[in-house]
Amino acid sequence: MAEKRPARGGLNYPGIGSTQRATAPAGYPEVLEEAFLGCGMAVYQRVAAGILGWELQRRAGLRVRADSPVAAPGVRVVSGFGAGPFRLNAPCQVVWVRKPAQERIPQSAGFGYGTLPGHPARGEESFEVEINGRGEVFLRIRAFSKPANWFYAAGGLVTRTAQRHVTSRYIEGARTLASEGMPP
Repeated sequence: MAEKRPARGGLNYPGIGSTQRATAPAGYPEVLEEAFLGCGMAVYQRVAAGILGWELQRRAGLRVRADSPVAAPGVRVVSGFGAGPFRLNAPCQVVWVRKPAQERIPQSAGFGYGTLPGHPARGEESFEVEINGRGEVFLRIRAFSKPANWFYAAGGLVTRTAQRHVTSRYIEGARTLASEGMPP
């Protein structure tokens, strides 16, 4: 069976790049989740590298196929879960990236990607890690989306439950990244 490649076609929603500006287009429900991950530049750098290298998706249990091993504007990625005919693929394209700076604080790093044709939703999601002036490290996941078609709209409760589950898995993955290499 042929490996599914990133989708053809363009971004299919209004407000491209809006997660970077902490806004959403009119009529698109927003999601914002934040989690404290720990303290210090080492924690921040580990989580930033993990975000930019697709680790949050992998640690959430998603299969990831991307044009690049790291997020960069224009990179296309297909993440999915399930097996065989029951696999749900979600093609996206990275629309913005913020790379970590050297030792400067405060700062943030991460990326946002938007949906492509074939994704069950239309919208955008971003993953950012921030270190504040006190050295505290936080994960921020921001999204806005609508179902891509009537089929996904009909499964509204299931779709929202699945989104909350995957988001909780992203947070758990970030917490694991933050604690790696730390003394017990």
